[in-house]
Amino acid sequence: MIVSGVSFILLAGACGGGDGGSGSPTSPTPTVAADRPASTAKLAIVSPRNGQVVQGSTVQLKVSLKDAKVVRSANTDIVPDEGHLHVSLDDQVITMTGDLEQLVADLTPGQHLLKVEFVASDHAPFDPRVIAAVAFEVKA
Repeated sequence: MIVSGVSFILLAGACGGGDGGSGSPTSPTPTVAADRPASTAKLAIVSPRNGQVVQGSTVQLKVSLKDAKVVRSANTDIVPDEGHLHVSLDDQVITMTGDLEQLVADLTPGQHLLKVEFVASDHAPFDPRVIAAVAFEVKA
């Protein structure tokens, strides 16, 4: 998996967690605090496709983000069309990024669930949450 050591650990401690919905379109979940703003973002995972079989231990993640933009710096000035992407593999955060494309490496054979969440610039989720997810299989 792609993880950048100490900076990942520091960022992970500052980020809101939780589980998400399924499917590529955005999907709300009722676990977010009521005082969080809604986002204008529309998020989808373009690749890998749901149900895809991947050969080898690496997959190219491609994300589509519409009606919002990724900002690189974290801050508490929350606006509905700015934020970051949190990428999880099998419910473990692997990156917090601004990149709409990235390699997910060191995959083991078997079924995997890949989620991407568009979160506010303070790294906490919007309400409703903006999450896309795909299930795929890795074959050696």
